[in-house]
Amino acid sequence: MKKSYNLPCNIAETLNIIGDKWTLLIVRDLLTGVSKFSDLKSSLSGIAPNILSDRLRILEEEGLVKTELYSKHPPRLEYELTKKGQDLKHVLNAIAIWGNEYLDEKFYEVIDPQCGHEVEPTYYCPICEKVTPSVTYRTFD
Repeated sequence: MKKSYNLPCNIAETLNIIGDKWTLLIVRDLLTGVSKFSDLKSSLSGIAPNILSDRLRILEEEGLVKTELYSKHPPRLEYELTKKGQDLKHVLNAIAIWGNEYLDEKFYEVIDPQCGHEVEPTYYCPICEKVTPSVTYRTFD
């Protein structure tokens, strides 16, 4: 049975979906174009096939991944992120940027493809049409 935080919080509810070990790394690989089970298994050194299957099933149930049969004999699926899944790129980019700031070793940078400089996260208010330097939380009662 899947673990649940059971807390009235957007962060907790999101972690109920993507907080299991390996899940964000699977999303990372799907974002980079890895789409077949065997390729995901090779890319994620150390993941057990049953864990990979379970995480992909959960991601599909949650609407983050869709599957397509690419071979009938034997049956083989290809995995692709939905828009909901693709939007996790912002979360992964923020985690990578944080890691570059606070971890001893850097593995890659999140860069602007035009100028090649490392980027940083910003918050933008589409109503006011401006970047804001900080945010706060508002709860719904």
